[in-house]
Amino acid sequence: MHTDNRTFRGKKKIALVAHDNKKRDLLEWIKFNRDLLSQHELWATGTTGRLLEGELGLDVIRLQSGPLGGDLQIGSKIVEGEIDFMIFFWDPLEPLPHDPDVKALLRIAVVWNIPVACNRASADYIISSPLMTQPYERTLPDYAVHLERELR
Repeated sequence: MHTDNRTFRGKKKIALVAHDNKKRDLLEWIKFNRDLLSQHELWATGTTGRLLEGELGLDVIRLQSGPLGGDLQIGSKIVEGEIDFMIFFWDPLEPLPHDPDVKALLRIAVVWNIPVACNRASADYIISSPLMTQPYERTLPDYAVHLERELR
């Protein structure tokens, strides 16, 4: 498969998402990492974004609430190249009515090869990486073969 590259600049575009049972955990993590995160462009689903703005005073580009389409909006921003990585504190033990949207969001992040942190430990690893403050060339699969396949 042929590949292409896309470069993340020094200032990253970060999607922040959290299920209701994980919002406090995400807020604590962001509060601890506020100085670093405030140097980047933050995107969030509706309720999470409102909490970040209200409690931490951060500038956040807010989309819809996850169950109302916010997860899908984040996914579309990933496809359009507007999101460099995603921090998604999800609750694997709580069944949610919008589970298909959550799966689609995680799937699209993998399809477009963006880093994803689903818990505090993986989020710590991502933001403590030296790649956080420097450009990073991400390999993108070339899906031309998929797009040009013959349909029967």
